[in-house]
Amino acid sequence: MEDVLGVYTQPHDPDFPLVCLDETSKQLIAETRLPAPMRAGCPARFDYEYVRNGTANLFMMFAPLEGWRHVTVTDRRTAVDYAHVLKDLADSHFAHAKTIVLVQDNLSTHTKASLYQAFPAAEARRLVERFEWHYTPKHGSWLNLAESELGILFTQCLDRRIPDQQTLIDEIAAWQLDRNEHHDKANWQFTTNDARVKLKHLYPSL
Repeated sequence: MEDVLGVYTQPHDPDFPLVCLDETSKQLIAETRLPAPMRAGCPARFDYEYVRNGTANLFMMFAPLEGWRHVTVTDRRTAVDYAHVLKDLADSHFAHAKTIVLVQDNLSTHTKASLYQAFPAAEARRLVERFEWHYTPKHGSWLNLAESELGILFTQCLDRRIPDQQTLIDEIAAWQLDRNEHHDKANWQFTTNDARVKLKHLYPSL
């Protein structure tokens, strides 16, 4: 825990950008009937029936000191998908950074080994060395600022039925563009003691 909190106290340095990574899924649900539109004195109404169109995986990359975020939508959440997200982060979004300070949780695919599953050894090693690896502790994924940004995404954009993956991608892209244009950043206020108290409150047996 102290490791992650220490990372968050470091000043902004474009050569060593802080990027938090998290992922979640979104169920794709289509309407069976056209919703009744909102009118004066009556909210929009949706039929209780719906069609399940599977799920999509969302990788959230959030640079809280830059006011930048990028969401990649994939069919699955495999080690190879994760590896390609890191490659995109290193080679496209932060190509000029010396080292990317990466904060993430302990999901089984969030490891250096995933890069070796996806790429030849030399390329995997190159990518491993582009990152400084930091992990939130067990039961402490809430310390990951990307998790908070995912919460904002779902509250502001995805708290409704999304019928298919392309609509999901388009809706996220519009939300992402607006947030990035305003350089919305994270207001981190936890001290180490605050984090210890919250962790103890959530998990008294620890």
